[in-house]
Amino acid sequence: MGKIIAIANQKGGVGKTTTSVNLAASLGVLEKKVLLIDADPQANATSGLGIDVETVEFGTYQLLEHSVKAEEAIQQTSSPNLDIIPSHIDLVAIEIELVDKDEREYMLKKAITHLKEKYDYILIDCAPSLGLLTLNALTASDSVIIPIQCEYFALEGLGKLLNTIKSVQKIHNQNLDIEGLLLTMYDSRLRLSNQVVEEVQKHFNEMVFSTIIQRNVRLSEAPSYGESIINYDAGSKGATNYLSLAHEIIKKNS
Repeated sequence: MGKIIAIANQKGGVGKTTTSVNLAASLGVLEKKVLLIDADPQANATSGLGIDVETVEFGTYQLLEHSVKAEEAIQQTSSPNLDIIPSHIDLVAIEIELVDKDEREYMLKKAITHLKEKYDYILIDCAPSLGLLTLNALTASDSVIIPIQCEYFALEGLGKLLNTIKSVQKIHNQNLDIEGLLLTMYDSRLRLSNQVVEEVQKHFNEMVFSTIIQRNVRLSEAPSYGESIINYDAGSKGATNYLSLAHEIIKKNS
């Protein structure tokens, strides 16, 4: 039985999509069957895996509307063992369209739960907000990974996100776990980076992944080529970091 993991933080620019794409690709390389669901209207995970967003016919929007079955929206990627349900700018409208629907928080859950039989891991790349889209992702998931950038306002907003997770656990999904807090954009030369690492580890100790994602030029170049870091430069620090994270997650869930 597979596991559904949301990658969420309402702050933008913390490495959510980078993590979604590269963790998914790393798990695929380690011979796990993976599905990535792009639940962000910006569709960066979709284009980051080489899919032309303009040609997307069925994706997360249709999935949440229940106008197509999940199987119809799944596309293969060039990355081994990795499929994707793509996104499109249309997804912006879904929050308004779902507002007066019954059980609106459960739309994604109803559409994807059966896929756990086909995949080892289903990752959901969430939008940088705590709106209905992210709520759907958290309600559908078994656990959540929270990326935190090693920068000045790192912990700002984290309390708000943890409160949202608590209320989702209370009302919609009592089995939702925190898979882990992931430190991203780490630069060992900066005192601030090291201070953030210390602070996060002190506050959250075993909730924090041992793997830290370092700042890496290749990592930021890869999406413009429509490739994961594993395909783009398997020898880079970024690839090593994400493979290490994938190993850590597999070990934790075995």
